Amino acid sequence: MSQNKRSSLGRGLSALMADLQTDEIAPAREGAQREGTLMVPTEQIAPNPDQPRRVFDQTALSELADSIRTRGVIQPLIVRRHPQDTNIYQIVAGERRWRASQIAQVHELPVIIRDFSDAEMLEVAIIENIQRADLNAIDEAASYRQLMTRFGHTQEKLAEALGKSRSHIANLLRLLNLPDQVQEWVREEKLSAGHARALVTAENPTAIARRIIDKDLSVREVESLMREKSTKLAKPRNSREADADTRALEGDLTATLKMRVQIKHAGTDGGQLVITYKDLDQLDRLCQILAGNA
Repeated sequence: MSQNKRSSLGRGLSALMADLQTDEIAPAREGAQREGTLMVPTEQIAPNPDQPRRVFDQTALSELADSIRTRGVIQPLIVRRHPQDTNIYQIVAGERRWRASQIAQVHELPVIIRDFSDAEMLEVAIIENIQRADLNAIDEAASYRQLMTRFGHTQEKLAEALGKSRSHIANLLRLLNLPDQVQEWVREEKLSAGHARALVTAENPTAIARRIIDKDLSVREVESLMREKSTKLAKPRNSREADADTRALEGDLTATLKMRVQIKHAGTDGGQLVITYKDLDQLDRLCQILAGNA
């Protein structure tokens, strides 16, 4: 296990979530400083260089700045002391408030200081990113994957800590198997998450996505289209369509292997697991996985 994983898992996801949620407590009355907070000059606060959120909506920042001019900064920022300069504080959570405060020309901000390592700081920043109301499905999925691959969290642990269902996280992670162009259309809101989910098992998702955009198809219309294509291309599943659990398992295996997986039940007589590979490289990788060498 990497040093990053050891450092992060040492504190635990629940403890990090508790630190992040500290700034959600109702603020003290005007003129009274909340216990545990410190007022720091704006120029002594620096953004997180590893902030996963790269684009900040200027209209939303302007609206927040207007609110700050009227009401002040209601929630304190969570910060840590800069590793190279103890006079500077790095933002762990609350960069939008910091940016909006500069627009509003606020000269000092309430902060809560936490002792975070580099790995923990990144982890909390990713968690805060997930909690954004305007986060698109692809970026949310990428955040879950980063928490899992970099910090070793399971879908179950993430679901419990973040108040999400495991199926929600699993369904979003499957979207990352879509072609880059389709993912970009989701980011640009040309396709919804519902559209994208319907395309995960499609043979030609990019072409179908273009058709969705050109004809402004609804999610229901796309799902109907995919059922029609599946009926034409696939053999009957022993007179019974796969249930939701089977489809979810197929999706999980497809996402893990990065190859299309079909499960065909035959009742009490067992069934078949069909893995479709596209080329010899994928076949070689599948053989390594089955042999335990991957």
